[in-house]
Amino acid sequence: MTTSSTATFDLDLNEIVEEAFERAGSELRSGYDLKTARRSLNLLFAEWANKGINLWTVESGSQLLTSGTASYNLPVDTVDLIEQVIRTGSGTSQTDIAISRISVANYAAIPNKTSTGKPIQVYIDRKSGATESGGVQYPSVTLWPVPDDADTYTLVYWRLARMLDAGTGVNTQDIPFRFLPALVAGLAYYLALKIPGSEGRLQILKPMYDEAWSMAADEDREKASMFITPRPMYV
Repeated sequence: MTTSSTATFDLDLNEIVEEAFERAGSELRSGYDLKTARRSLNLLFAEWANKGINLWTVESGSQLLTSGTASYNLPVDTVDLIEQVIRTGSGTSQTDIAISRISVANYAAIPNKTSTGKPIQVYIDRKSGATESGGVQYPSVTLWPVPDDADTYTLVYWRLARMLDAGTGVNTQDIPFRFLPALVAGLAYYLALKIPGSEGRLQILKPMYDEAWSMAADEDREKASMFITPRPMYV
């Protein structure tokens, strides 16, 4: 059997928009059509971020902690942290210690926020990363207790990063190929909401989008094994 011997299929922005317009019963005809499609695509990415973790946007990072300093900025495109540990030592003698995440209310209730020691709790301030009059609003972490100088501490974390915006027509979107059906289906649904005369397609496009998203999201989940330990019962 003859095959293509390639596995590089992808779509650039223009091709994604063209396919979506066709599904919505229209055509990509003008610069404004591309502009409104790009706006809808960025809103679609925001919706996906709200739906939860997309594993391809999970990145690891670390921050060497300084004695006496409690707060540290995260990369500006950080949506949230999903796991974090305090690492002590170095090389083959390093140890990772889990720390608990607390809410702003819990942090506010700590009576002595300046006490020092090995950090055991972290409060995450999920700022937007927007540039305002006071400068860039970086997401940040605040540790408690404040790191002391008894050891070398490093905050190691796994963060959920923002998906890249829709760029120019020649850009390839920053998503795995398995999410392309969901991307096209979602954009077609978003466009049909705006295109006059496409109202009749909404009842078809919305279920298609929901199904495509569900299939891609299920495939994107972690494949780690799970073991449940029964709780002992005493009588």
